[in-house]
Amino acid sequence: MDTLNQLLAELTADEADMIAIRRHLHQQPEISFQEAATSQYIADFYQALDCTVSRVGDGFGLVVDINPDKPGKKLAIRADFDALAVVEDNELPFKSQNKGVMHACGHDAHTAYLMVLARELIKIKDDIPGAIRIIHQPAEEVAPGGAKGMIADGALAGVSDIIGVHVMTSIPTGTIAYHTKESQTGRSNFDIVITGAGGHASMPHLTNDAIVAASYFVTTLQTIVARRVDPFDTATVTIGSFDGVGSYNAIKDQVTLKGDVRMMKESTRLLIRDQIDTMAKGLATTFGVTVEVTYDDNYPVLFNAEALTNFAMTAISNQQLPEVQQVIDLGPQSPSEDFSYYGEVVPATFFYIGAQPQDGGNYPHHSPQFKMNEDSILIAAKAVATVAWHYFDDAVAR
Repeated sequence: MDTLNQLLAELTADEADMIAIRRHLHQQPEISFQEAATSQYIADFYQALDCTVSRVGDGFGLVVDINPDKPGKKLAIRADFDALAVVEDNELPFKSQNKGVMHACGHDAHTAYLMVLARELIKIKDDIPGAIRIIHQPAEEVAPGGAKGMIADGALAGVSDIIGVHVMTSIPTGTIAYHTKESQTGRSNFDIVITGAGGHASMPHLTNDAIVAASYFVTTLQTIVARRVDPFDTATVTIGSFDGVGSYNAIKDQVTLKGDVRMMKESTRLLIRDQIDTMAKGLATTFGVTVEVTYDDNYPVLFNAEALTNFAMTAISNQQLPEVQQVIDLGPQSPSEDFSYYGEVVPATFFYIGAQPQDGGNYPHHSPQFKMNEDSILIAAKAVATVAWHYFDDAVAR
């Protein structure tokens, strides 16, 4: 049996280990930038293994180097490990034991597959003709994201290419999905404080009503996508919070809005930001209020390098993994992902592992009812193992 087939066989035998790790992490979730125990759990796993482990970034990120001194290409493989501030609402026997925190996006599965895959790669490292860097990243969910700090601290030093995956409960288990070039939206957030002059509800003429101004502004913002963005581009502008709580008979003097912007082109990001600023100035003049805009351009558009992505999907398809029924181009996806920061530095590919539960139900990511098919963990491990093994002997990857 050749080395890759032996590796895949070992991963099959390790499936119970992956599930056990995933369930442990699921029971002990930690939110972004607070994952101290999770980080230590991962570090402890590697302690007895023949590899180099470094803390990178804000102290919770970990980099595991396999064959760091081998010449030639260095492939990075990344998985995130943070959870969300969500109250779990299901009856899983391994549901969260940390009240108000939940692995509602599958990052526990990402970490579990990569830990076990790394262990098996370390066992055969002498047969791998190059270097592999395992990146365990915290804080994917919350801006500025964990990737940015890890990159600044050298996580991609010497790295030639990087790959990552995400389990997706909306995709049938057994399907691997991908897209090339612009593949997931970039994201911006903004806070807007509108300040007028409050007063008695019976005397509105003596006030500048912040609620009326803010309501007008929310409606006007929707014209950006409808009338300023090219219809063939992807963009959304959402107000997710309208904080103007007051009383029956008082006109509110201040309202705070929180907004979310998504786009598939960086040029569209700039257009939307400019339009929001312009509209804010117009609102101030029209209603006699002051408008303070705080804008945060965070996650970039996720760009999948065409050659690397096509190579990866060809490698998986040619391997004919028994757990994989199909490999499909899913098209661009609307969520944002801080893996996109890596793709700004080195060629990157990020693809999706179908994880729809066997009952076919709808258990969306980020929801209290989130539930995934754990068969997807082994599929992720085998798919990434296949890509990693062929990476060093395929001309496209060079």
